[in-house]
Amino acid sequence: MGILNDRVIIITGAGGGLGAAHARVLAAEGGCIVVNDINQQSAQAVVDEIQAAGGKAIVNTSDITDYADSENAVKQAIETFGDLHCVLNNAGVNRDRMFASMTESEWDTIMSVHLKGHFCISSHAVHYWRDQAKAGHKIDARIINTTSGAGLQGSIGQSNYAAAKAGIAALTLNQAAELRRYGITANAVAPAARTGMTTAVESMAQRMAKPEDGSFDYWAPENVSSLLAWLASTESASITGRVFEAEGGKISIADGWRTTQGVDKGDRWQPAEISQAIEQLLAAETPAQKVYGS
Repeated sequence: MGILNDRVIIITGAGGGLGAAHARVLAAEGGCIVVNDINQQSAQAVVDEIQAAGGKAIVNTSDITDYADSENAVKQAIETFGDLHCVLNNAGVNRDRMFASMTESEWDTIMSVHLKGHFCISSHAVHYWRDQAKAGHKIDARIINTTSGAGLQGSIGQSNYAAAKAGIAALTLNQAAELRRYGITANAVAPAARTGMTTAVESMAQRMAKPEDGSFDYWAPENVSSLLAWLASTESASITGRVFEAEGGKISIADGWRTTQGVDKGDRWQPAEISQAIEQLLAAETPAQKVYGS
């Protein structure tokens, strides 16, 4: 059927937006999809659509921010489809506000849904895969995380979201380094697509509107889903620890923080000498991309 034949995949936040698009595309490629969403009605609608098209999918309503409850998603996948091959962490929310006005609740909500939400189900999945590997079974498993350009470059009015998404990118690097020994890869994708979150602002909604002339729908979420389908497949086994960006028909790799050559005095810098060192560093640097909105 496709590149995901009988691969069992949990997709979080799959009741709408990008997650629903991922579920449809990955199911069309032969994947067995666990549609996770706290909104059962929305998740069921996606499952019904997949099944009507001949695909395999089930509803799961585990709370991704609750460690104990999130284990049920892994258990349900294994009990229903006999195995688990991929966790695609997609679920997310926004609580946008300028940093000076941000509340503790707005900060905590984003950290819970994004950072903790990326930990919980993946942790239980890794325990399952590690046990299988120790028992002598060959593991070809995937963790796919969702970061954002806001996390890679920053975004005015989104310090909570940017911090969480940057944390997810760093988490991905650690997972890749630690889990490869078990046959588990970890990669992240920063998507740019038309969803409820990105079109909440009228100007963005107009810019990302579906073209009426039938031309290429640049902002369609399915454009991103194609990359995720490949990352979930056996074809991506050699790829780990990467952060991809996907927008329209363009796929790129985000080049992370790197240590520059630096300026080395060979001795302790005196405070009065630091200005000269900084001038040399700035003269040789490749400037970072601008913070979104700046």
